[in-house]
Amino acid sequence: MTIAYESGVNLFDTAEVYAAGKAEVILGSIIKKKGWRAETERGLSRKHIIEGLKGSLQRLQLEYVDVVFANRPDSNTPMEVLTIWLSIEIVRAMTHVINQGMAMYWGTSRWSAMEIMEAYSVARQFNMIPPVCEQAEYHLFQREKVEVQLPELYHKIGVGAMTWSPLACGIISGKYGNGVPESSRASLKCYQWLKERIVSEEGRKQQNKLKDLSPIAERLGCTLPQLAVGEKVTWEGKPCWITENEIILCCRSTSLA
Repeated sequence: MTIAYESGVNLFDTAEVYAAGKAEVILGSIIKKKGWRAETERGLSRKHIIEGLKGSLQRLQLEYVDVVFANRPDSNTPMEVLTIWLSIEIVRAMTHVINQGMAMYWGTSRWSAMEIMEAYSVARQFNMIPPVCEQAEYHLFQREKVEVQLPELYHKIGVGAMTWSPLACGIISGKYGNGVPESSRASLKCYQWLKERIVSEEGRKQQNKLKDLSPIAERLGCTLPQLAVGEKVTWEGKPCWITENEIILCCRSTSLA
């Protein structure tokens, strides 16, 4: 079995009648001892969505979560192949976990507007539960998706937005203005992608933009992070209050395009 597994075999057939059940006991013992990873331990297959959420609930010691998110489809598979089939697979699994009381709602994370609409259409066509929100990256340097691509879905199918990374993975904090500090997240091996992003030509342009924004923050009496977060929550001209280090200030709408 070990030779077969290491050679790429990922399917071992068994049945309750084999050796009166002993075959399953032996197979289970070998899998546990070897610590072999199941092919469905990641990704967005129906099996992993259900098992993954069960595992999360056990670790969280909760009976259910309010919202469970389906992250981006596997990057190894072309989206033109995945779109319809994967939408059905995901929507069916999410409908199941909601009907089982494991989650109240489900949403998408880093999906395109087209993919979200596909999932919504599949849900309506097969009488299943559609996603209620999209989790999207949104900050001073990443605005197009939330402000341009998604608004039609907000009004057309009622999908909401839950944004993340308001400080662009720490770039807007200003700590990378003079390079990558040794103690920073970007210095870690698992964040090599962030380091490359910071030292790239686009990263240098972003640092220059931050320098241009510093005088605006000073005039408003706030820090760059406060200005960045304030710009997000004052979208569409709505007033806001921001608390940082026990300082509360009112942020005025400012054009940062």
